[in-house]
Amino acid sequence: MPFRFLTTSIDGVKIILPKFFTDSRGSFYEVYKRSEFLQNGIPHSFQQQNISISRKNVLRGLHFQVQPFAQGKLVFVMFGRIFDVAVDLRINSPTFGKYVSIILSAEEGNMIWIPEGFAHGFLSMEENSRVSYLTTSEYSPEHERGVIWNDPDIGIEWPESKVVLSERDSHFPRLADLDLKFVNGRK
Repeated sequence: MPFRFLTTSIDGVKIILPKFFTDSRGSFYEVYKRSEFLQNGIPHSFQQQNISISRKNVLRGLHFQVQPFAQGKLVFVMFGRIFDVAVDLRINSPTFGKYVSIILSAEEGNMIWIPEGFAHGFLSMEENSRVSYLTTSEYSPEHERGVIWNDPDIGIEWPESKVVLSERDSHFPRLADLDLKFVNGRK
């Protein structure tokens, strides 16, 4: 099998480690293989792929989309390194408001699967980190929402406090101020 799927402290979020095949020419690894993802509880087909390039200390997030455009995301780094975060917004979840974080890097090729019902964000830890994410729904600006990155109720331990944010991301509300009735993601 070209992948190892690891569970996390939050149900549904998975860390995916690819198997590298290396020879004198370099390395090769698979990013996605439908049959293996299905066997490991990720029964989605992807509708859109995005790539962002971020300078060091740029923080993007915490973003999510509400129904009917809620998104699951498969996130990996093509160049550089990021601190990646998924916050559980599923109202009836025992881990509501909790988060999982991981350092993703191009060198390791590690990935994170974030199901619907989560806010997602990341901090670029290197100059020009290139992040790719495949989503289960297309981007819909009218369904996009966010949570402020430094919400004390969530308490994310970011590795850097002096971050660069977009104007929009800097004005997201706290989790306590969100109307979450339309998030209702699947596990």
